[in-house]
Amino acid sequence: VQLQACGGGEVQTGGSLDLTCTASGTMFAIDYMGWFRQAPGNRREVVAGVQTTEKNKTVDNNAVKGRFAISRDKKTVHLQMTDLKPGATAVYYCNVDSKGSRYWGQGTEVTVSS
Repeated sequence: VQLQACGGGEVQTGGSLDLTCTASGTMFAIDYMGWFRQAPGNRREVVAGVQTTEKNKTVDNNAVKGRFAISRDKKTVHLQMTDLKPGATAVYYCNVDSKGSRYWGQGTEVTVSS
């Protein structure tokens, strides 16, 4: 299973970025697909995700509610990030959960300058 992520970059405060991740390879049905992030010195934390097993319920970090939107189409997940703040600076990792297995993408950097 491979997860290919793209869309990171550097923006100023208040700017927007879109992240996309596509899964490929052999796997069972996807139970969850979403994004985590890890800032320097911090633990990896959930950003947002879509739970297929709960009728595509989305899970969002409270810090991004109202500014980030996640959507999924089959094996691709999109994260639209608006009104970005410096606290969003991190490496963003796409992940997939499938029948008890968790897969990670290689990470894409997001930098928000003040």
